[in-house]
Amino acid sequence: MKVLVVGSGGREHALVWKAAQSPLVSKLYAAPGNPGMAELAELVPITDVRELAEWAGRNAIELVIVGPEAPLVEGLADRLEERGVKVFGPRQQAAMIEGSKAFAKGLMQRYGIPTASYRTFSDPIEALEYLERVGAPIVVKDSGLAAGKGVTVAGALQQAKQAVTNILSGPETGEVVIEEFLTGPEVTVLAVTDGQTIVPLLPSQDHKRLRDGDQGPMTGGMGAVCPYPLPPETLREVQQRVLEPLVAGLRSEGVVYKGVVYAGLMLTPGGIRVLEFNARFGDPEAQAILPLLETDLVELALAVAEGRLHELELRWHGGASACVVMAAPGYPEDPRKGIPLRLPEQVPSQVLYFHAGTRQAEGQLLANGGRVLNVVGLGAGLREALDYAYRGVAAVDFPQAQFRRDIGKKLL
Repeated sequence: MKVLVVGSGGREHALVWKAAQSPLVSKLYAAPGNPGMAELAELVPITDVRELAEWAGRNAIELVIVGPEAPLVEGLADRLEERGVKVFGPRQQAAMIEGSKAFAKGLMQRYGIPTASYRTFSDPIEALEYLERVGAPIVVKDSGLAAGKGVTVAGALQQAKQAVTNILSGPETGEVVIEEFLTGPEVTVLAVTDGQTIVPLLPSQDHKRLRDGDQGPMTGGMGAVCPYPLPPETLREVQQRVLEPLVAGLRSEGVVYKGVVYAGLMLTPGGIRVLEFNARFGDPEAQAILPLLETDLVELALAVAEGRLHELELRWHGGASACVVMAAPGYPEDPRKGIPLRLPEQVPSQVLYFHAGTRQAEGQLLANGGRVLNVVGLGAGLREALDYAYRGVAAVDFPQAQFRRDIGKKLL
């Protein structure tokens, strides 16, 4: 069958890499893709949602796997399904769990999903007055899409006020969510659902801050480890109190969710709390999770799209994986582009390179974004996986690359 993966980052390279292993695939495409994906799939230089749907219809694409959130929030799945194309990714209305944090928080409140207490504002004066009343520490979130960087954990009142001003002073009418400050380790539980059945994937842990010791600015994610040692009873609680109520609640409101649900959780002293929902695979969590998935990704995506997920049992390889992100100097504020980088010619089987922000020019691989490269190590346990990941990082010629040296250290 003909399969299209939508996106151009490290997550999408991992999806292409996994899909390419499926015997169900006769032809694989990536739109717009990147140089790493070009070795496995034919690149299609289209990003516009309407054009993508038309291209998929014209070219008899049988399955589309959507990587990033923006096309989902713009309604790509709706347009594809209208043309009879099967999609692994939620329709526009369902994708609002990520497109609007205010919508997601309201949903959690309606269906008793445990989360931080919050208020939503579109008027900056009201928001600033509220901050004066509650004080800091406090969490300020841009309600809309912000590529994983729209959250300010403010230790001081002035920092919180600045975040509110930044979000609500733009030319477009913004919305801000102000939440209580919570403490505890963060863990990601991704799950796949066809709107009826919802099945969790292996738990993982992202590392959001730029620098070691969880210091520096928030980023889209600087690394991930999998599996996170979540106790079975906690995973059952996530299933029963978070995942199942979300899908059932949406369904009761006439929204059938098909695709990946990303639940960003905090394990607080008072129990689990949902920090955020996303409507797609995490990035870089996907790069750590997919190499451990034994089940055929295309078979899984079809089961979701066709509403028969209950027929499929997920299988996993043993061991652990660790992903280290190599970012351009200046990231996240002002990443430098055009820096040449060179990957090693000899790569051990325990190391995978997933391109994120790269481009090819005159035969030379160049950095073309903030997060440039994902280096994944595989091992019997986390220590071995991290060892291979950092060996893989050391083998890359990428001058002034930023990367964390403490990925997974807390778990060790």
